[in-house]
Amino acid sequence: MTVRVRIAPSPTGNLHIGTARTAVFNWLFARRQGGTFILRIEDTDLERSRPEYTENILEGLTWLGLNWDEGPFFQTKRLDLYQQAVQTLLDKGLAYPCYCTPEELDALREAQKARGEAPRYDNRHRNLTPQEREAFAAEGRKPVIRFKIDDDREIVWNDLIRGKVSWRGSDLGGDMVVARSAEDRTIGQALYNLAVVVDDIEMHITHVIRGEDHIANTAKQILLYEALEHPVPEFAHTPLILNMEGRKLSKRDGVTSISDFKRMGYLAPALANYMTLLGWTPADSTQEIFTLTEAAQQFGFERVNKAGAKFDWAKLDWINSQYLHQIPATELTELLVPYWQGAGYAVDLDRDRPWLDRLSALIGPSLTRLEEAVAMSQLFFRETVEINEEASTQLQQTGSAEVLQTLLESLEGQSLDETQAQGMIQSLVKEKKLKKGLVMRSLRAALTGELHGPDLIQSWLLLNHKGLDRTRIEQAKAIAQS
Repeated sequence: MTVRVRIAPSPTGNLHIGTARTAVFNWLFARRQGGTFILRIEDTDLERSRPEYTENILEGLTWLGLNWDEGPFFQTKRLDLYQQAVQTLLDKGLAYPCYCTPEELDALREAQKARGEAPRYDNRHRNLTPQEREAFAAEGRKPVIRFKIDDDREIVWNDLIRGKVSWRGSDLGGDMVVARSAEDRTIGQALYNLAVVVDDIEMHITHVIRGEDHIANTAKQILLYEALEHPVPEFAHTPLILNMEGRKLSKRDGVTSISDFKRMGYLAPALANYMTLLGWTPADSTQEIFTLTEAAQQFGFERVNKAGAKFDWAKLDWINSQYLHQIPATELTELLVPYWQGAGYAVDLDRDRPWLDRLSALIGPSLTRLEEAVAMSQLFFRETVEINEEASTQLQQTGSAEVLQTLLESLEGQSLDETQAQGMIQSLVKEKKLKKGLVMRSLRAALTGELHGPDLIQSWLLLNHKGLDRTRIEQAKAIAQS
């Protein structure tokens, strides 16, 4: 048997981290088994589906490296298949038209709620006579199509992650709507559970890998597979992604779409790496950094957890930093330019490329996300810098004014290299009999406005190249002399 799996997002929103993680597990399993990974767009929700969401999904999967083998297939192009399946169920007596009005169904639910019962359809139109159907139609009622569910039936399957799973038919909410009504009283639009089954049958899907929130749907879909006389695929229900409080990760938790993670400066390989660990543990549990291809070589459901996977921002940041710190400065510059430009910094890649590469090399080891480069780099793009209280106090120490004045004199008309910069500091220490700590702290306070930051000499050289060091030292000298 050739393994065939699918990811089937709905274009009613941007690609969500939960959907992306499901795609990762499907991709890993397909690659591990030498199988086929299929992309299907479930776009039958015409009111909420948008072309821009479809584009976002395709871009997100591509960016993550989750290349698909077949597709994308669109459900809106397959409506005739669903109508044929509905007609098959009607012809076999396994489905029927239901003429209940929304008001009648609301009244039914309210009565059940008043009795403390779970809401369910009571199958009241399952056995209508032809005359009763004609009478309802004459009233202008437009039927939905319901699939018959036997309350006494036990639906059992061996889940590849959760083991034996069992559902009673009586717990599925009564006969299931599989198609909406149509204006001309023909079969209308098929609903999710039927469309999914028809698609999976037609695409020869062998394994359905999806979140545990679909378990109830699985019980219903197994009944539809049987009704359509098709073998039931194997199922694997992955753990949900939870926030740190143990609740399902949602928009209330902030960033949840893949495009948001990209915008924040997470690298695609790092995010994909992290998602593999959201519910799966490699054989070597200490291994945390690996490519998708490396993960696929050992992926299996036996090491997928049943419990929900908590989303840990600190862990994601750490993984992202491991990838960032391996990127050469020249490549990092290419990644950082859009963030610098987005912040309004004057960046001319053609003219300033060597300088930008040196800036990338300076801040790169401190980055956990690309977005952080904006704050880390601002002092190198501004004419002046705000001097904080700690730095201001340092500048007013005895000897700071002398340090700054001497540096200004030494810098007159001079472009620095590292040797010259080090020589100026050593000269101050030896000839002026000043402590090196005083010299270094005073220079840092003047150049950066703080007493902590990236390598001082490299920072100085970057500022000197732009002619900003003299401006900063002049500004600091005024504070030192006040």
